[in-house]
Amino acid sequence: MTEVSATVVAGGTSARPGEADWDTAVAAVRGLRPTDKVLLICHVNPDGDALGSMLAFGLGLRRLGVTNLQATFPGPPNVPEPFQALPGLDLLVPEAAAEPEPDLVLCFDAASSSRLGGLVDRLAKASTSVVLDHHASNPGFGSVNIVDPDAAATAVVADELLRRLDVPLDAEIAECLYVALATDTGSFRFAMTTPSVHELAARLLETGISPGDISRRVFDTRPFGAVRLYGDVLCRARLEPAAAGGRGLVWTYATLDDLDRHRQQPYVLEPLIDSVRCAAEADVSLVVKQVGAAEWAVSMRSKGGVDVSRVAVALGGGGHKLAAGFTGRGTVDEVVDAIRAQLG
Repeated sequence: MTEVSATVVAGGTSARPGEADWDTAVAAVRGLRPTDKVLLICHVNPDGDALGSMLAFGLGLRRLGVTNLQATFPGPPNVPEPFQALPGLDLLVPEAAAEPEPDLVLCFDAASSSRLGGLVDRLAKASTSVVLDHHASNPGFGSVNIVDPDAAATAVVADELLRRLDVPLDAEIAECLYVALATDTGSFRFAMTTPSVHELAARLLETGISPGDISRRVFDTRPFGAVRLYGDVLCRARLEPAAAGGRGLVWTYATLDDLDRHRQQPYVLEPLIDSVRCAAEADVSLVVKQVGAAEWAVSMRSKGGVDVSRVAVALGGGGHKLAAGFTGRGTVDEVVDAIRAQLG
């Protein structure tokens, strides 16, 4: 498999994709034959950027006349409730039904191939695999890698490729991209919210989508059980002012028993990190979420004093300087001990 990618160094991507990279990605789509099978994949436990970018691009391929098309993600085929009104959900198929030998694979928002679970074999089976991402830790695991570490969201990368393919921007594509952009920028609050991000948002809003309706659905609507669950989990939060070289660490954890007790799905825990990271005394925040008997999904955030992607990569994950994650194994205390050791 010939590698065509942005500059990749140990630990991640060091530069934005060049014109040759974009041209190769465009050619991979333009060169599709009517019988070619196309599979879109995003990462396990998909968030707004993963789902929004993938579905926006899937809708764009439809506009180009691509019909032999599926979208999927690893794990249970459950779309988190905040995203159940996204256009293009009819493209989704369960992992078990995903095309086993696609001609073209496009992968969205996965910082590493491990985030693709049992679907990772499709990359090798496809004639071409295009990775669209914005995580600086992405090693470039496709045959074509469009990884822009300066992009605020994978939505920015997907929008640029759609533009280069001359796909007209309509309200359905725009809504998917807007959800993706808004979620990964924290409703346009995070440091990656640049003038170009607002310019893209303005262009999306010009299609007539309603930011108020989208925000209420995505950010401001939770089951009452999730509210009670948050209370339990936040009551366990611990502050360690001396950790992270004196910059401070705040963390908490949620168990499978917590989810069962409040009859909630795991996706409801994703926004919980925002309630933890606001602690004024800590630069670094963690939410450690149980996913198995001795397995934990860890979300990490930094206010700028610590590069949490360095910690995540050292522990088998990836991400950005200010937002990263990994899967830890053992007890919750063992997982947090490993993080402390990396924080110094």
